[in-house]
Amino acid sequence: MNILSAENISKSYSEKTLFHQLTFGIDDNDKIGLIGVNGTGKSTLLKTLVGIESLDEGKVVTGRDVKISYLSQDPAFDYDMTVLEHIFQGDSTVMKLIREYELVVDKLERDYDNKELQERLTHLNSEMDLYDAWKMESEAKSILTKLGISNFESKIGTLSGGQRKRIALAAVLIQPSDLLILDEPTNHIDDTLIEWLETYLNNRQGALLMITHDRYFLDRVTNRILEIDNGQMYSYTGNYSVFLEKKAEREQDIVNREMKRRNLFRRELEWIRTGARARSTKQKARIDRFEKLKEDKVDLRKDNLDITVGSRRLGKKIININNISKKFGEQYVIKDFEYTVLRDDRIGIIGANGQGKSTLLNIITNRLQPDGGNIEIGETVKIGYYSQENYEMNEDLRVIDYIKEVAEYITAKDNYMITASQMLERFLFSKEMQYTIINRLSGGEKRRLFLLRVLMSNPNILLLDEPTNDLDIQTLTILEEYIEYFEGAVITVSHDRYFLDKTSDKLFVFMGDGEVKQFTGNYTNYIKINPTTTVQKDTKDIQKPKTKNKPREKTLKFTYKEKKEYEEIDEKIEEAEDKISKLDDEISSAGSDFVRLQELMEEKEKYEDRLEELMDRWEYLNELAQQIANNRNKNL
Repeated sequence: MNILSAENISKSYSEKTLFHQLTFGIDDNDKIGLIGVNGTGKSTLLKTLVGIESLDEGKVVTGRDVKISYLSQDPAFDYDMTVLEHIFQGDSTVMKLIREYELVVDKLERDYDNKELQERLTHLNSEMDLYDAWKMESEAKSILTKLGISNFESKIGTLSGGQRKRIALAAVLIQPSDLLILDEPTNHIDDTLIEWLETYLNNRQGALLMITHDRYFLDRVTNRILEIDNGQMYSYTGNYSVFLEKKAEREQDIVNREMKRRNLFRRELEWIRTGARARSTKQKARIDRFEKLKEDKVDLRKDNLDITVGSRRLGKKIININNISKKFGEQYVIKDFEYTVLRDDRIGIIGANGQGKSTLLNIITNRLQPDGGNIEIGETVKIGYYSQENYEMNEDLRVIDYIKEVAEYITAKDNYMITASQMLERFLFSKEMQYTIINRLSGGEKRRLFLLRVLMSNPNILLLDEPTNDLDIQTLTILEEYIEYFEGAVITVSHDRYFLDKTSDKLFVFMGDGEVKQFTGNYTNYIKINPTTTVQKDTKDIQKPKTKNKPREKTLKFTYKEKKEYEEIDEKIEEAEDKISKLDDEISSAGSDFVRLQELMEEKEKYEDRLEELMDRWEYLNELAQQIANNRNKNL
């Protein structure tokens, strides 16, 4: 069933047309990946679908009562809100009910004997039962816990950027909706959480439309791909792998049609050259067809520029990492780590956010000093560093001038020159775009430009810190090709499993508490050998404390409702298990009564879902109880 239709929609910014007269629909069982080069208008398209941005022309029509939940790349936050207050925003009856319930519970914890509050809580308990709000509240806390957020009363302003992004994701996932629209949901979350999100979205009922550059994620979640290319949209039924095949077929079909057009054009050109005149209606029509053939020309030139650039000479000594350690406050992020970088190394660095992956690159590039040990850099080493951090970019420059500041050209392996303009074209900047002022580029286009500037410096060692967060799939494919032929070591921090498999044959695995394990093989090899290994949950991004005084820890304790729930949950689990057992007996004795059998199966499925929810809560509550006990023992 169709739940959303876009009819002849167009959008431009200044002179740049993002997309023109797109028409497409979304059905209730679609799981769609939206792809295209950065700057083609993917995020803008999502904003027009949810009404955040207006259209130049066309319209978007949604079905009656269709609810849409939307995750922006840059979600807005009220920094004074707690995690739960942000999660339960919204005007629906259920959201208002949960907000009031949490508020009353919080007040009762401070004023337990308040009769008015107790009466209000009793009434709210009945309302929560009536609207089945317990399930949503439980699911919200379960999702937050899975995403590494355990302190629900923390103020948003005290959290790291990565934690806020995960809270925004959780808030969208729990909202009841018919269409879930996600803009880069896999950015800034680690591989363990990405795998959990894959499972969650695959099991979720309802339509999905998302932008992501994670190709494994696209393969495992989507059943349809929409591609924006040169302002037009192409739809492909199937996942990313199917898309690659069908796109190749579409491009080959374009080539075949263009070759036929050229053959016909040559024949008609010969006729025109004989001095044909439009003396009859038939001849005039033939001349008109010739003019149309000339106008319908398709440029088949593929950018086959060889980017196997000849790198600088690299001596025997490259980079020696000598027993380095680094900690922020009392917490180690790297402890007693050593490694000798080899000329042809392809190293991927994996681990949870905040555990020191970027810190290692910053120590290698002398942006940070280790607390112990040292780094030795060979005299011939020239490092190219693509960092996550803000980089200086004079946005008043033209694109080509920004690149020419580094080099007018670079030399390929067989000593021919590749100009800055040619490299820009290879990295998807057309000749027209090369004379655009940088401040007119999108965020993704600026990151692509920064990457090219790093490569144009002609490094012989390449360090890449989360390149897949900001670069589109086409750029990543070009970068993968560049790395394949790059004559020097490449060290990459990434959560993108596809990119790691393509570019790494060795891993540094950050396990937490400063431990870094070395593994020979790519990411897929590592997971096969360590199927139960999960990198530690994301911690808050570790930052050097501004003062030497240790901050006072907030007392960890059960809320009023959690304490009651903790006392009753074992009994509820037992009841659910007994009910499922009885239903199994009834199903066995139902015989050929298919109507009754169907009813029993549906009832059993309902109780199995309930049991799964209870087990998630049991796991969370028991983990919290253990933390409370540990804190109590520590303070004795």
